[in-house]
Amino acid sequence: MADRSLRGMRLGTQSLQSEVGVEFSPRQKSVYRAADGTEFEVVFAADAEVPQQWESPKTGQEGILVGSDGEPVILDTADVKVPRSHWDMLLERRTRAELEELLQERLDYLRSRRGQEKIGA
Repeated sequence: MADRSLRGMRLGTQSLQSEVGVEFSPRQKSVYRAADGTEFEVVFAADAEVPQQWESPKTGQEGILVGSDGEPVILDTADVKVPRSHWDMLLERRTRAELEELLQERLDYLRSRRGQEKIGA
């Protein structure tokens, strides 16, 4: 085995794949302007929903979406559905007084079991 050596490319430095025949997905550039006046571009997929604000990768400031005319773009957020939290769903099923009563019952139960350990029940 010592008389044979492996020949070929160096590992990890070059790819054997080429971009021939590869079709990239359509993209769109969006321009954002930070509060200090600096502008930066962000590339999104053509079918992606472009956000109103984006953080600048260089300065970390929030940028506002700017249209091709240089004016800030106001996106329509009327159709956006606000996500419900677990608390909101609880309040749909029970009143706050009922929830406080259930909490108190559960706390009393847990406090009564505090000194009792069940081994192999």
